[in-house]
Amino acid sequence: MASGYGGGMVAEHYFTSDPSSPLRVSEHELVLRGHRVALTSASGTFSPGSLDTGTAQLLKYAPAPPQQGTFLDLGCGWGPLTMALALESPEASIWGIDVNERALQSTQANAEALGLSHVTASLPENVPPDIAFDLLWSNPPIKVGKETLHRILSTWLPRLSPAGEAWLVVAKKLGGDSLQAWISAGNAGDFNAERAETSKGYRIIRVTRS
Repeated sequence: MASGYGGGMVAEHYFTSDPSSPLRVSEHELVLRGHRVALTSASGTFSPGSLDTGTAQLLKYAPAPPQQGTFLDLGCGWGPLTMALALESPEASIWGIDVNERALQSTQANAEALGLSHVTASLPENVPPDIAFDLLWSNPPIKVGKETLHRILSTWLPRLSPAGEAWLVVAKKLGGDSLQAWISAGNAGDFNAERAETSKGYRIIRVTRS
């Protein structure tokens, strides 16, 4: 199966485009940045049983998004980051992208259940090429492998608007520090990456244009 964000062949995982495992839907009562919501997840997606610890750290430490603009959740899974952005910024346009069809279906269903009509869940290749993003949040798919991960970030970080920012969460033990250094070395474009916070073994990384 292709990873879809930027190529490469991988075995079935949460980054598989069309999971063949039996579909199981789970319900979650969550508080996302002060908003109490009920969301559903699907098996075969990233962390379907609970809110991932890394995602929770990004939700805790990323600053409030602007009220307006175009925002991206890169690797949205079943959509907790997408929903948080949409709830905090009802006048913004929110894109949640993933290569996993079940993840996109879950994200779109959660948005519709919450009445968040300004959310679009999309395959990466269906995002119009002329859209620039004022904010990117991501718990990136580290397990696709370093080469594919670098290709993903080299594709999407340059889609930031001139004043846009990206906020990433990466486990220290899975290469958070080396990824920060790789970005700051200019490998994904002319960007600076700084560690904004460390919590529960995760690095929260802020990326801005140099």
